[in-house]
Amino acid sequence: MKSIINKEVFEITIRNSKFIGIIEPIEGRNDIKNILSEIKNEYKNATHYCYAFTLVNDKGFSDDGEPNKTAGLPILQLIESEDLVNVIVVVVRYFGGIKLGPGGLIRAYSSTTREVINKSNKIDLIDGYEVSINFPYTLEKEVNYILKNSIIKKKLYEQDCTYIIEVTKDVLDSLTNIVTINSKREKIIPKIN
Repeated sequence: MKSIINKEVFEITIRNSKFIGIIEPIEGRNDIKNILSEIKNEYKNATHYCYAFTLVNDKGFSDDGEPNKTAGLPILQLIESEDLVNVIVVVVRYFGGIKLGPGGLIRAYSSTTREVINKSNKIDLIDGYEVSINFPYTLEKEVNYILKNSIIKKKLYEQDCTYIIEVTKDVLDSLTNIVTINSKREKIIPKIN
């Protein structure tokens, strides 16, 4: 299982129609609505905003007015063939006056999707946890050493140190005796070498 690190954009013109592929990482369905809104705002007056997304336990697509299964489904199939999760690919189309037919649409949406996926930086994903931990300042150096190959999403310095981290089970086990665990939830996390 893989995901991507950041947003990428690819643009191509096919028989006078402009196709703009955008791939972005997502964490849940709420992100989809926000990303679509941003894209519609950035690419105003486009004819279609076709998309597909995959999450760990969910997926979906929209043809947004194109003939049934000529846009969203080909986008979804390419995302799945690359074993990508927690991503959305949106292909924006500005119609150029020449009808492409079902086969031409499938090829156009597929090639745009393939190119934007190829352009993106992919990362391997593994099972892990998102955890909030608390510890005294005197342990910060030791905690940072244990977390050297983990993701620290947020650091708060108040009476004690509070970190929000993404870790594997073995790293979490190493921390258990020296920190207080405020919250923990299972999550697919990036694999860091």
